[in-house]
Amino acid sequence: MAEQITLDKIEKNLDFIKTMYDTVRLVDPVQKYVLEYDECTINKTDMHCYNYWKTSKICENCISTRAYHDNNSFMKLEYKPNMILMVTAIPLKKEESPVVLELLKNVTDSMMVGVGDYNDGRLMKNIVKNFNDIVIKDKLTCLYNRSFIDDRLPADIVNATITDTPLSVIFVDIDNLKIINDTYGHLAGDLALKEVGNAIKNNIKIDSDWAARYGGDEFLICLNGTSYDEAYNIAERIRSNIEGISLSVQNESIKFTVSLGIHTMQGCLMHTAEEIINIADEKMYEAKKYGKNRTIGNLSEI
Repeated sequence: MAEQITLDKIEKNLDFIKTMYDTVRLVDPVQKYVLEYDECTINKTDMHCYNYWKTSKICENCISTRAYHDNNSFMKLEYKPNMILMVTAIPLKKEESPVVLELLKNVTDSMMVGVGDYNDGRLMKNIVKNFNDIVIKDKLTCLYNRSFIDDRLPADIVNATITDTPLSVIFVDIDNLKIINDTYGHLAGDLALKEVGNAIKNNIKIDSDWAARYGGDEFLICLNGTSYDEAYNIAERIRSNIEGISLSVQNESIKFTVSLGIHTMQGCLMHTAEEIINIADEKMYEAKKYGKNRTIGNLSEI
């Protein structure tokens, strides 16, 4: 952004802004609370920003987090029963704590995408989901992508800290994928990546956990409210499932394995998203060092 917007500028132009948008609000992009601005002070309300969408979960494609981290404005479509809203997130200049201005506008009647009955709530919901999936999903594995990790993991760390619950991260790397690519071609490598994605999805809780392709042959799994022992058991199930996979390529049966590193944040010792990823990554490299096809973990607890 060329110039950062301040709260004073927003206050002076609030009436004008409200003539163009259905909802104008301030949010904390890290702790996910709606904020109140009164007499030059900001106060946290007891409402989470995602409650507006009639859900108890953090938005998958949280553009307010992205706006804050990238210091730039972002837009997305979001679905609310019987309407599609265009959401604009604008980071505001405030040194004490992160603040993002969210502008919401009902665009249901002004959008034309494809064909169908736009009064059908299912159609509208699918349109929004398809748009957002393009942004946050890895096309090959259908897991989330690196951008989703950057947006979501910090929020889950904050939630674990506030609720005093454990958070476990598993870093997964396919052993010798380059050899598979060089010997059998990249289509074989893509099959291996898809199978790893499926094995991960089949062993985590969809309602509370998530997994993403970190890049290349690497994956990251976030297990909310999961202790180290539980995370280790999940990692071992994933490793064992993948060890039993056979890829049928060029009339040959290809076997492959993965190495996994775990880090669990629990108690008073807190880490940033970057620190947690780095620790889990280091443990994964230890697993490779000691022979691959194994799980090595680390527990931070005070």
